[in-house]
Amino acid sequence: MTIKLLIQALLKYIIGFLVVGILIFLPAGTISFWKGWLLIGVLFIPMFIIGVILMIGSPKLLEKRLNTKEKEEEQKEVVILSSIMFILGFTIAGLNARLNWQSLPTIVSYIAAFIFLIAYLFYMEVLRENEYLSRVIEVQKDQKIVDTGLYRIVRHPMYAATIFMFLMIPLVLGSLISFFIFLIYPFIIIKRIQNEEKILEKELKGYKEYQKKVKYKLIPYIW
Repeated sequence: MTIKLLIQALLKYIIGFLVVGILIFLPAGTISFWKGWLLIGVLFIPMFIIGVILMIGSPKLLEKRLNTKEKEEEQKEVVILSSIMFILGFTIAGLNARLNWQSLPTIVSYIAAFIFLIAYLFYMEVLRENEYLSRVIEVQKDQKIVDTGLYRIVRHPMYAATIFMFLMIPLVLGSLISFFIFLIYPFIIIKRIQNEEKILEKELKGYKEYQKKVKYKLIPYIW
């Protein structure tokens, strides 16, 4: 653990917290929007716990997860599309709460929060299984194929977990309109995976054999 990495992690965490808070509560016109606080809780409390665990037990993996500078042009497009989706989705959810366009039942927010946390546990398990999980698409020095645990079921279990997590976000916020905006996310992930697999096939030794062994990319028996 280094002071530089600790400062970098804390800054990104605080900035992320502030950006999400602004995107939700500013359009809502109030900080009393309790569904916004529910989302912030299920999003940032586990994130803090993961950060502490990685900082103590696997600082190299934490450093990789903090790096967001994509080298591939196609992946830069994925980042831009994702950013637009999040900005629109959060803003619309805040406006929905303020202008009361429509309102999902309270129980939907609680169920969605529960599913979000379950998906987050799968996300954490993937982090535990794969020490090469950089945030950007790259093949690292001496990188090896991970084919155990969730990687025996699908080739990209982290993306599968994030789809469940992100589709729950607008439902936690109680906005059906935002949910339709977030439905673009699975297609963004498909675009990311298609480009990522081309790179892995070319640069990661043994990946083609792994593809034959584990046939599904994202969802078992579907794709």
